[in-house]
Amino acid sequence: MGMTKSIRFIVVVLLVASTVMAVWGPVTQAQTPEPVKEPETMVRPKLTPKLTGLTPADVRVAVVAGGPHPYFAPMEFGAADAKAAFGLGAADFKVPQDWNLNTSNQLLNSLVAQGYNAFASWPADANASNATFDELVGQGFPVISTAACINQPTSASFCLSTDVGHSAYLATKALIEQLGGKGKIMHGTGYLKDLNTQKRMAAVEKAVAETNGAVELVQHIADIDDQEAADRAINSFLAANADKIDGIVTTAYVPSVVSATALRNLGDKRIKMVGIDDDKVVLDAIRDGYVYGTMSQNPYGQAYISAKVLADLKMGCVPKQDAPFHIDSGTLLITAANVDTYDEERKALTREIAASFREKYLVCPENVQ
Repeated sequence: MGMTKSIRFIVVVLLVASTVMAVWGPVTQAQTPEPVKEPETMVRPKLTPKLTGLTPADVRVAVVAGGPHPYFAPMEFGAADAKAAFGLGAADFKVPQDWNLNTSNQLLNSLVAQGYNAFASWPADANASNATFDELVGQGFPVISTAACINQPTSASFCLSTDVGHSAYLATKALIEQLGGKGKIMHGTGYLKDLNTQKRMAAVEKAVAETNGAVELVQHIADIDDQEAADRAINSFLAANADKIDGIVTTAYVPSVVSATALRNLGDKRIKMVGIDDDKVVLDAIRDGYVYGTMSQNPYGQAYISAKVLADLKMGCVPKQDAPFHIDSGTLLITAANVDTYDEERKALTREIAASFREKYLVCPENVQ
């Protein structure tokens, strides 16, 4: 029996409504992610340091990136400088062909076969990479989760990465100061599935809330840490809103580069911007007055410090039972005042963290080199 017109109309309305909810519902949820809390401290066993008889020359460190991305490039130099500074047998930088758990695991297994015995690795999957880290540690190869924190519980000894929430908070505070404490801002950031993105969004919101309404966060633009998405989203936003905002804060690499380029193309120095990372496009925009500043992360230091700590672990040191899991690898604001000297500042900060790490976070056997 055929449906009457009124019944057919109701069915169509319901189908359209369900389709709209299916398409837009997740997007609405994704724009306001639930806050995720990491454990304040790592639950560690009490370990006893024991000399292994190894020297730094016996330690072969592999520093493994997450995938092809300019953020990781300074790690090559950090690893090389650590090898020279600490007399390591090797400290080499490796990059998987793509951002994939299986590709990462294959590379790590290949590096084991090549004789590497200590690993500073980006966790390709915040949970599933724990199985790989367990295998490495089970073979006597210490692991540090580098540039991003793997989820606990984990056999990784430490996470060495940027305190992304603190960095985003400082960036937003610096922008607000440049705006004279009032105005409208946009925030461009990375992938919503990344816990770091959620922390950054919350930090930006916190800094804005502290102005008691004097600053308005017009929009988070997320999921744009790739060139095509960032070009489309940021340029569309500015085409419609350039005259309606006063500032931009970006907390991911590609949005920073695209935003700096967009402001230069607009010829607009009225809109103030604070970005992240030290791409040449962003640094040149700082020099030319299109961008106020950018937050330097420390991929150089993440490789350098990790290599030193991994050598200590291989020689018999163990983490203190009360040592934090996440160690901040350091950040600083780059402006016109230090755009030509910040790299030396970053290296000095790196050496300072490396020099104090053993005393702060490790227990070592007597006479360890």
